[in-house]
Amino acid sequence: MSSAISWSAGSRTISSRPRMPCRLIASRDSSAGRAYQMGRSASDRPGEDAGDCGGTVQGGIRDHIGAAQGAAQGEIVMHRTNIRPIKAIAGRAMLCCLAVGLAIGPDCASAAELLKARLAQNLGPISGLAIVAKSKGIFEKNGLDITVSNFTSGKQCLDTVIGGGADIATTAEAPVTASAMANQPIAFVAGMEYSDLKTVVAAKAGVKTKADLRGKRIGFTAGTGSEVYTATLLKSAGLTPKDVTLVNLRPQEMLPALAAGSIDAIDTWEPHVANAKKALGEAVAELDTTGTYSETFNIVVMRPYLDTNPALVEKFIAALIDAEVWMKGHPDEAITVVADAVGMKRDDLAPIWADYVYRVRLDDRLIEILKTHSAWRLESGNHPPGAAMPDFSKVVVTEPLKKVDPARVSLSWK
Repeated sequence: MSSAISWSAGSRTISSRPRMPCRLIASRDSSAGRAYQMGRSASDRPGEDAGDCGGTVQGGIRDHIGAAQGAAQGEIVMHRTNIRPIKAIAGRAMLCCLAVGLAIGPDCASAAELLKARLAQNLGPISGLAIVAKSKGIFEKNGLDITVSNFTSGKQCLDTVIGGGADIATTAEAPVTASAMANQPIAFVAGMEYSDLKTVVAAKAGVKTKADLRGKRIGFTAGTGSEVYTATLLKSAGLTPKDVTLVNLRPQEMLPALAAGSIDAIDTWEPHVANAKKALGEAVAELDTTGTYSETFNIVVMRPYLDTNPALVEKFIAALIDAEVWMKGHPDEAITVVADAVGMKRDDLAPIWADYVYRVRLDDRLIEILKTHSAWRLESGNHPPGAAMPDFSKVVVTEPLKKVDPARVSLSWK
């Protein structure tokens, strides 16, 4: 006693078999559920009668697509609830779900397949690749749904990942070496940027050369590349930390302290240097420290997370590479995208854009910086008790990047 339904050339033909009572299964309009009762018409349009539901489908999946489109427009989907075996209902439901997926389109259907991850990101141009990947939908194109939490330093980012508050960190080498020396199970999967740190001094402090820093109050950020840069800078000037007064400040605290005269110089990264020069004008000057220290910015996850989610990490790296390619092909738009994301004026970022070298890679330069940083920790005593030089062959994990683009892995020791 089943009713036969067929669709042909966009129209539906109802058989003359006896009508059976039907029940409303779903409606986009809740009021429709009250309007249509058992055995009543599901539409005011002639020839569309709720009593004639169920039956066979002719014309293939095209017909299901037509039905799905009708449902998407607010039409009510009716199913016979009596004398219909459960298996048949389940089969029809599967076909309808397939039809809806095809009718709406592959983008919507694939949305449920996106892999989700939480990114702890230093909100600055140093995270440019991740910023572009998020802003331009590149993560989604690589099958990822990335939720971003922004911080002002890579140390905060990595601490958040270690604490379980995020899955992926953008971070510099300083937090990496500290974590490796503390035997945290981190996995360094790619470098994505490097740039020089810089020093800005108050004009009234009379600092013209690096040696003039003797006796001055210098703002730095402990636990970051700023700390290593400061130590390297002092050493290159023939000074020690005892020859200056070091003031530990977060990057966003440096400009107010410099403006207030409570410090004489700041050692930090862009855009904080550019911000200080713009805000204070002739009251400050940039000290020439070219080549003193380049900070890297990298992608780090916990090793257990990588072991559980290798495909996700590979997709994340692939998205960064796609962002890199896009940025190189659209430099003007890239500046705008990054400036908008970090809250900078485009005219402020454009002059220092060349300072940021964006490239996803694992190379010997990265390893040397990690080793140099670790050696500084051991020499200065800034390390956990009993720490030794980390074995970076166990910290740096090459497999994800190798699977995505092996040419970007150029380590002579691995």
